[in-house]
Amino acid sequence: MTSRPCFIGIDLGTSTCKTLALDAEGNVVAKANADYPLVTPRAGWAEQDPELWWRAADETMRAVLARLEGWRVQAIGLTGQMHGLVPLDAADEVIRPAMLWCDQRAAPQCDTITERVGGLDALLALTNNRMLPGFTGGKFLWMAEHEPDAFARMHRFLNPKDYLRLRMTGVHATDVSDASGTGLFDVRRRKWSADLLAVVGLTEAHTPTVFESSEVTSGLSTDAAKLWGLPPGLPVVAGGGDAVMQTTSQGVVEPGSIGLTIGTAGIVGGAARTCPDNRGGLIQVSCGNAPDRWHVMGVSLNAGGSFQWLRETLEPLMGGELFFDQLAALAISTPPGSDGLLFLPYLMGERCPDIAADGRGAWVGLTRRHGAGHMARAVMEGVLFNMRAILDLFAEAGLTGGRLRASGGATASRIWLELLADVTGRPVATVAGASEGGAFGAALLAGVGAERWRTLDEAVKVVAETAPIQPDPARASLYDAMHPIYKTLYPALQATFSQLASFADRKVP
Repeated sequence: MTSRPCFIGIDLGTSTCKTLALDAEGNVVAKANADYPLVTPRAGWAEQDPELWWRAADETMRAVLARLEGWRVQAIGLTGQMHGLVPLDAADEVIRPAMLWCDQRAAPQCDTITERVGGLDALLALTNNRMLPGFTGGKFLWMAEHEPDAFARMHRFLNPKDYLRLRMTGVHATDVSDASGTGLFDVRRRKWSADLLAVVGLTEAHTPTVFESSEVTSGLSTDAAKLWGLPPGLPVVAGGGDAVMQTTSQGVVEPGSIGLTIGTAGIVGGAARTCPDNRGGLIQVSCGNAPDRWHVMGVSLNAGGSFQWLRETLEPLMGGELFFDQLAALAISTPPGSDGLLFLPYLMGERCPDIAADGRGAWVGLTRRHGAGHMARAVMEGVLFNMRAILDLFAEAGLTGGRLRASGGATASRIWLELLADVTGRPVATVAGASEGGAFGAALLAGVGAERWRTLDEAVKVVAETAPIQPDPARASLYDAMHPIYKTLYPALQATFSQLASFADRKVP
């Protein structure tokens, strides 16, 4: 019996590694997940042990391969959380825990980098992006200042998904979209910025080799092939950073539509045929997952992660395990607008629409009449108000699109989709594969790399859109009235948050 071809995508998320296999028509034929913890040693810090990533990738690969009897794996694609720093010594050993995308400790160093290059306009001329606190660039200066011995030992650096690639192939490589998120990459010219590397004390020798997303970076090593029972040399495709890849998974690779992802973070993303000027650096511009495309996005650090925080916080008080659908049911039972309760979801600081390293979460308008349902709904509404504010920035930059395509773990619940339509006042559709996250797009790119599809445009034709959910006029009108009030919250509280930040780790003897 002839085996059928399939393509594997691995998505190394912030809390979960997801691996799946697609057939030649884009259908999911096997998938598996494995979780790992996020460590916050201090307020605003976020770290993980890369060894846990590898264990999760190994576990999910084994689980998927066990379900592929009669299938032939033709290529593997990678995606994962962006901006993380994995510092390696000369023997490719990890020097310290990885600092993640949501880690805010390097905000002062980001300001220093901007000053050293001559200000924001000079920085935008080099990379077309601000040096945001979560970006990789500031983390290097933080290491140099606070862990100089570790910094001196650093021989190379990788982003998270590319650490998996190293373990799979022995090759130091990345793709243009993930490199864009370091803050050290010239997205217009799709190459490392020598000037920015020098500012953070690095040279190009420290960097991984950069490939376009559908290019084969290397083949599976003999050791990894033996581990998984796959042929040595099996193509491993470059892939992409998860924020960019999620938009690709939605089939948004051409201008016109806008993709929204509600995962741990909230991502608003669109595609462009030319590299747009990022005036003021208010949004992020990355290289796209095809050689002639760019990706424009705004990333909120606190989307589904805010709802997860609420679940984890309330669970000990509920006398048993609190499931997400139970929390969503509480929200559904509450009137739209949460009876005048607003939630600012800046639990890990914020990146967009506000650059707010010291940002904090806040309920505003809380009264005795408000209960758990109000709190749950206000958290959901606050997350989506924040994403609407990012859409406002897109409109100001001339990046518009009528229909929204939504994806991410939260969109498995219809209430999130209905709320998104109501809060934005736009039709919202989901797409086939959207619930699978970036792993779906990584597998599609593996198919392009293995020449199943000639181009990414051809590959995303397998992405089918569902019937859109239309906004309810009455609810949309209510949210139109509340949204301007929501947008005043952070400016009004900014000074307070900065003052409170100094108390976060203060110890009283």
